[in-house]
Amino acid sequence: MAELDTSGGGKKKGGKVRSKKQSTRVDLTAMVDLAFLLVTFFMLTTTLSKAKAMDLAMPDKDDQKPDVQEPIAASRTLTVLLGSNNKLEWFIGVPGESLTPPTVDGYGKEGFRKVLVEQGQRIKQSTGKEMFVIIKPSDKSVYKNMIDVIDELNITNNKLYAIVDITPVEIDLLKRDKIY
Repeated sequence: MAELDTSGGGKKKGGKVRSKKQSTRVDLTAMVDLAFLLVTFFMLTTTLSKAKAMDLAMPDKDDQKPDVQEPIAASRTLTVLLGSNNKLEWFIGVPGESLTPPTVDGYGKEGFRKVLVEQGQRIKQSTGKEMFVIIKPSDKSVYKNMIDVIDELNITNNKLYAIVDITPVEIDLLKRDKIY
């Protein structure tokens, strides 16, 4: 795709014969076409990031008895309050009558995961049943915190959990510990 220009040169009024000056010109049209073909090829064959979904087991809806709830003992219930600044507060039992003092903790291997493993083993030994986790996000918590808690539950293989609205008593508890 290159062409040579051979015009010019020759004898001028009995002068010397000079060599012809040849200019070169490269046509890049084909290279541009090839570049666009390659860009199009890689755009169409590249896999984009796929949406990640988390499986949630939801209870069956009972139309005959919509208000019937299965009771769970407070001694095997771990309540998790999600606060601000990537902090959470947990306790065993119900607020005001908790069996353990409310503890502020973080996320991750040395934080909430350690709590889930230790408390789950303790509850399993004392009651013989699995631990039930109640997750209560506050207005100040972020969506990532909720996903982190559910991830930790999946990592520790804890299948019994519920997401419940936070009460004013629990918001006061978060304010008292300065994570709201």
